Amino acid sequence: MDRLVTGFQSTGGLVSSRIGYLLFSDVGASKILKWKDGAVTVFREKSNGANGLTFDHQGRLLACEQDRVTRTEKDGSITVLAGALRERPIDLIYAIDGNVYFSSAAGIYRGKEIASRECDRAVGVTLSPNQQQLYVSDAGQQNIRVFDIAPNGSLNKGRVFVPVKNDSLGGLKTDESGKVWIATSIGIQCFAPSGEHLETIAVPEKPSNLNWGNGFHGLVIAAQTSIYRHAVKASGTRTF
Repeated sequence: MDRLVTGFQSTGGLVSSRIGYLLFSDVGASKILKWKDGAVTVFREKSNGANGLTFDHQGRLLACEQDRVTRTEKDGSITVLAGALRERPIDLIYAIDGNVYFSSAAGIYRGKEIASRECDRAVGVTLSPNQQQLYVSDAGQQNIRVFDIAPNGSLNKGRVFVPVKNDSLGGLKTDESGKVWIATSIGIQCFAPSGEHLETIAVPEKPSNLNWGNGFHGLVIAAQTSIYRHAVKASGTRTF
């Protein structure tokens, strides 16, 4: 495992651009930072406490901020996709049909509307490879829950995919074969589509989130003060 960069207050959401750079949140410093070719620059100062990050199909950045979900336009202006939220949004995922799902203590949102209140404390959200299921890490119930997505984008009643007895559940992602990778206090845990635990990857610091690296290959991991990179044989699910 390689440490790409360190020295931050508390790293959070992260996402790799198709054109070769990595964006990540320093939640404590309220900044979005850019890593490219070994150098870190500020992508957005005063990020309003941005945490979870992803891109849409046009390459525009979507971010979970203090009380809203935003999109950064190509000219740098900010569009509010969901605002005046009572609970802080944590993580989000973009679906190819244009739906944006995000987590908060209030539940799972689809756009501006609550889609499910089944989770006690929803943290990470991600899509299955065929984008017909939504996986959610529930730190309150200590499990990963999965929801079938209806044709109109709404969520059907969820079910427990696998219990994850751990004191800290974070972000999660799927790969093209349907395996689920999740950040926990003991490292990155990987589960087969059946729910079988396959492996746990140790991380030098407690990870909070993870994503796929350049070209959806390898893992990039947000862990407290640092960003790490770890090679795996899997290829990540493409959502943008």
